[in-house]
Amino acid sequence: MPKINFQTAQYLTSAPSIRECPEEKGVEVAFAGRSNAGKSSALNRLTRNGKLARTSKTPGRTQLINHFGLMGREDIRLVDLPGYGFAKVPLAMKKAWEKNMSEYLQKRQSLQGVVLVMDIRQPLKDADVMMLNWAVDAELPCHILLTKCDKMKRGAAKAVLLQVKEKLKEANVDDLVSAQVFSSLKGDGSDVLEQRISSWMMVEGLFEQE
Repeated sequence: MPKINFQTAQYLTSAPSIRECPEEKGVEVAFAGRSNAGKSSALNRLTRNGKLARTSKTPGRTQLINHFGLMGREDIRLVDLPGYGFAKVPLAMKKAWEKNMSEYLQKRQSLQGVVLVMDIRQPLKDADVMMLNWAVDAELPCHILLTKCDKMKRGAAKAVLLQVKEKLKEANVDDLVSAQVFSSLKGDGSDVLEQRISSWMMVEGLFEQE
């Protein structure tokens, strides 16, 4: 079975809601997170392409469900979901985005897992917990990416990771939700992230046509 090559990521399409997403075939893994958590930067680090996902100093810039194909195929996809937790957008827009995300996480059959990006200095905010609850309710595997670990000392970053893992254990969701530290700037944790996403994407029959 071939190895997933994340450096082959190419833009496919953007959709305002689940109804406009690509056809339900193959597999996809979604990236979700607060608008200032470094979601797009993490996606760019994973694919070794600094221009793949748009990054901005303006929270809430990503307003569409953006799809990227891997290995020259449209049935193996990475998905960049709209950022959440933003403060400077209309309430109606917030609610529309929340509706789209909950519907996507709970109804998208080709979705194999979600990478939930959090700033390691501000983990498990209310909106993050809401996303986790949606994923768990849908029995969807979730991997928490504690980004910007380069902004903390190694010992402090490890302590935050242990605290997050303990909270997952207390909530009895540690069988479905995992966590790691990550740095988009330095690449720390990239290999762990690649392995996690690859394990989700390697579904039976996906590569039989190769």
